[in-house]
Amino acid sequence: MHAARRVFPIFLLLIPRLCLAAQQSAAEHPAFINVKAYGALGDGKANDTRAINDAIEAASSSGGGTVLFPAGEYLSGSIHLKSNVSLFIGPGATLVAAPVSKENGYDDEEGGSQNRFQDSGHSHWHNSFIWGDSLHDVSIMGGGAIWGKGLYKDWVEGKQTANKSIAILCSRNITIRDVTIVHGGWFAILATGVDNLFIDNIKIDTNRDGIDIDCCVNVRVSNCQVNSPFDDGICLKSSFALDRPRATENVTITNCQLSGFEEGTMLDGTLKRTENPEKNARPTGRIKFGTESNGGFKNVAISNCVFDYCCGIAMESVDGGLLEDVSVTNITMRDIVSDPIFLRLGARMRGPEGTPVGAIRRVLISNIIVYNADPDHCCTICGIPGHPIDDISLNNIRLCFRGGGSGPKPLSEIPEREKDYPEPGMFGTPPVYGFFIRHAKNIRMTGVEISTLSEDGRPPIALDDVDGVSLWRVNAEAKEGVPFCKLGRVGELRISQRNAREDQYIKSVREGSVK
Repeated sequence: MHAARRVFPIFLLLIPRLCLAAQQSAAEHPAFINVKAYGALGDGKANDTRAINDAIEAASSSGGGTVLFPAGEYLSGSIHLKSNVSLFIGPGATLVAAPVSKENGYDDEEGGSQNRFQDSGHSHWHNSFIWGDSLHDVSIMGGGAIWGKGLYKDWVEGKQTANKSIAILCSRNITIRDVTIVHGGWFAILATGVDNLFIDNIKIDTNRDGIDIDCCVNVRVSNCQVNSPFDDGICLKSSFALDRPRATENVTITNCQLSGFEEGTMLDGTLKRTENPEKNARPTGRIKFGTESNGGFKNVAISNCVFDYCCGIAMESVDGGLLEDVSVTNITMRDIVSDPIFLRLGARMRGPEGTPVGAIRRVLISNIIVYNADPDHCCTICGIPGHPIDDISLNNIRLCFRGGGSGPKPLSEIPEREKDYPEPGMFGTPPVYGFFIRHAKNIRMTGVEISTLSEDGRPPIALDDVDGVSLWRVNAEAKEGVPFCKLGRVGELRISQRNAREDQYIKSVREGSVK
């Protein structure tokens, strides 16, 4: 006890020295490194590229830290992310992409991917506004904005081709949250080969793709608004950009809103719709798997999302990858301009020679409400001969199409197009207004309601080269004299509890219909 009494006063004497050491350490490693301390003006006129990168380098050199952008407009060329460094774009601050040129501080394209199995935009990352390569523990956050003002919306032959707002390659533990991206270029966000990617509470109102997640593992996208009238909103890909196939897997997308209003009108709240019949303009938006699909997609859950004036959900495997173990639930869609649900297994096979055709299997789609869908489209589930889509469950779905179609089209006239680019509408005007299912097996529909706002002369459902179909409590409107289901090469069809009609079982039929 006496020894303890002697030690305690000595410890008290040491406290001031410990506090002084802590203060000196804080001064050497400040919590925030202000870009203005390194010469950034933030006036929207002076080029702040060097000052911004100097501030990031200072944080990196001291072991990490947070680079602060206070209110202002920071005109810049390429900004280099570093490991253990966070960019905090404060409220009222905007990073503005300068016009693309070497003089404005943009980096050249790196060697990139050494193959031709994906387009140029997926083969280069360093030619971007904000980029990082082989990093860890990086974040971009704050209440401010990123404006891809000077970026190209496409690649231009023979020119500097900075076309992405944020590009990250072969990295881990990446967080992007609480920022707004305006006019993001070809990609607002491109992540390739990233593990542990977290994107939360961001707004994107852009001219091309919103978020592209390519060959990534352990991904969470949540609470995001993406308006992308001319391209995809949230897009999962598994390209050959890493010069090898790598699946995009363990992904959750939840609580997001997708739309295709005129660019800029989501953020200002006017939500303007493009009306240009001469160019047959229609918005895109949507959540999509593919088109690049060399490595496939595994273990993906999409939930609690809202689609408004855009395309629907597309799942595509056309380059040899496996698309499997996917759950889509609690989705509402209004004014959908293409297939609300589009599953396509194809054989484009853009990849190494000899790669076999992939597969789509074990997909659950449930609790879906669709209102005012385009009558020139339907829900499509389509494989190719000899490669059926397998094990698809469609539960508790309400589909309301605009209607107005006429005359059922013979199933034999629907082209295969197995090597073509996959896209809703690729088979022309569908022979039905509800579900067109071809080259598939083990399809289960439970609690599905299909209706139209105006009378449609086509059947609700068509099954072609399908085996093992169960329709339980599937009800649909059909014009007088038009069948409920059109059949071609169907085996093992069970229809149960349909509008008080008797249950039906068809073991096999080459051609026919169900009234």
